[in-house]
Amino acid sequence: MSLHLAEISLAVAPGAHAVVLMDQAGWHMTGKLDVPHNISIVALPAKCPELNPVENIWQFMRDNWLSNRVFTSYENIVDLCCEAWNKLVDQPWRIMTIGRRKWARGS
Repeated sequence: MSLHLAEISLAVAPGAHAVVLMDQAGWHMTGKLDVPHNISIVALPAKCPELNPVENIWQFMRDNWLSNRVFTSYENIVDLCCEAWNKLVDQPWRIMTIGRRKWARGS
């Protein structure tokens, strides 16, 4: 997570400050996390998956490609999840639509 934040930090314009919204997963909130000086972390409230756009991505994948199936093995689960992920990655407009929040857009 520290490496991820470091990469985000590099994309922040000089003199600007980024705010990163995160759920309260342990690796997001650990005191060991190295947060760059030009980033602030805002923790989403606990048990509010509707506020986290990535939760909507997982729900979309379950609803469209992963539900109502019988998995035959662990490898079958991994293969079908990878297939679903690759379908989604091929549709960046869908990811943007699913993750969009009115409050996050400029007026």
